[in-house]
Amino acid sequence: MQVIQQKLPGTAARLTGFLHSPDQNAHQTALPAVIIVPGGSYTMIPTGQAESLAMAFAGRGYHAFFLEYTLRTAIEPLELAPVYDLARAVRYLKHHAHAWHLDPHQVTAAGFSAGGHVVALYNDYWHDQLPADLDVAASELQLAQVILSYPVISPLLGFPKDSATIHKWSATPAKLAAEQHVNAFNRPTFLWATADDPIVPAANTLAYATALAQAAIPYELHIFKHGPHGIALANTQTAWKPDANQPHVAHWLDLACEWLAAQNTAH
Repeated sequence: MQVIQQKLPGTAARLTGFLHSPDQNAHQTALPAVIIVPGGSYTMIPTGQAESLAMAFAGRGYHAFFLEYTLRTAIEPLELAPVYDLARAVRYLKHHAHAWHLDPHQVTAAGFSAGGHVVALYNDYWHDQLPADLDVAASELQLAQVILSYPVISPLLGFPKDSATIHKWSATPAKLAAEQHVNAFNRPTFLWATADDPIVPAANTLAYATALAQAAIPYELHIFKHGPHGIALANTQTAWKPDANQPHVAHWLDLACEWLAAQNTAH
């Protein structure tokens, strides 16, 4: 397996990737890719957890990456800066698809917590605002689908909990209310959360799923009964406290990979 680390052009964001060597005996030599967009409340990037998540997908046959995006410690208000970083990452993968034996039509972004906010907003804006702002073709930014894991969806749905922090995110918070900007161009979406998440209310996930349903966007939704925020793989590898080891919730990865396989087959 080849490890790549790349500072993305036009930003301080960094992309780390784990690339499989091509198996010449395999029927499919160009592999799908997943970009992990980790959480951290826009104040830090938990790179250890991000690597564990990326390696979990790598173990399922994906070229796997994680993105270290712009934080509000660098820019205030943050606005869409991390979303632009994800756009640059998607474009970078597609430009290197041939060299990396990567299927450019099967790139998925998987966001966790605040990273889920980045991915949800990307899902809303990839086809018009992002291409215009970055002066690129929309086709270079199109994902196959997205995964949202216990995501922040809107700063108006219970996280952050104080107006001062919200205004460090945006001077116009409604622009960052991802459920309000779902449209016909959103990509198929897999969402999961825990019902009793004490940090980011599950209402965020439900609001985005409802908006997807209203826009007739294909989606799959799983709300697990119990689990703390930041549960990641929900196993001993990523459990940051005993209660974060939740074998039932850990099924989300199998469910997501089954859903991805079905999406790939459908295309």
